[in-house]
Amino acid sequence: MLANYHTHTWRCNHAEPDERAYIEAAIAAGIRILGFADHTPCPFPDGHTSYFRMSLAQSGDYFATIRRLRDEYAGQIEIYAGVEAEYYPDLFPALVDHLRQQGCEYMLLGQHFLLNEEDGIYNGRPTTDEKRLIQYVDQVIEGLSTGRFTYLAHPDLLLLEGNEPAYRLHMRRLCRAARKMDIPLELNLLGLREGRHYPRRAFWELAAAEGNRVVLGVDAHQPEALCRPDIEATARRFLADLGLTPEDAVPLIPIRS
Repeated sequence: MLANYHTHTWRCNHAEPDERAYIEAAIAAGIRILGFADHTPCPFPDGHTSYFRMSLAQSGDYFATIRRLRDEYAGQIEIYAGVEAEYYPDLFPALVDHLRQQGCEYMLLGQHFLLNEEDGIYNGRPTTDEKRLIQYVDQVIEGLSTGRFTYLAHPDLLLLEGNEPAYRLHMRRLCRAARKMDIPLELNLLGLREGRHYPRRAFWELAAAEGNRVVLGVDAHQPEALCRPDIEATARRFLADLGLTPEDAVPLIPIRS
């Protein structure tokens, strides 16, 4: 594996320390490009405290730590400091401003919630409600349309059950929009490692039919996740069976004004 852009840190409250251990594991695995994309801080106007992301107060330390380690490991591995972010429309401009001030280098879109996490619904929760799928696809497409995101993480997170025609209809729309915008879709290795409901074959059949670009994302919450050639091989076989080949590396979309 040449590159992984989806690496978390302890600040998200559900990943292991420390950053150096992830870097050492990546080097041992032969990874040449390592992107840290921890769950972004978010400027909630009411002071909401998220249980799964770093706080605004931790932003400076996060980006400074990654930059310091990048300098320390120069010549051994390329390191980038980014975030995995949701698209919450009302909060997005303030989020981008904050990340730009912190020197964030790229954003991944990982849409964990409809609307937002304060009054929305977690997308990985099983549902038979087609309206939730429609809302997910609409929100993801709107987020991708901002031009801010390098790729779409775990695009098949939304778990619709019992209505395969509706799933294919709306997820095809997502795949087509991503292809039109030339934005890669992530085959998420965490889902494979833990036997989650994603990667979902029905989704990736659509991606293959639409000719989407694909990238592997380790979604590492433990350093050892970066040293799993068996999981990588399983992912590549899964994609090859559908006629898809993941890209070794992708250009990062910088945070622009």
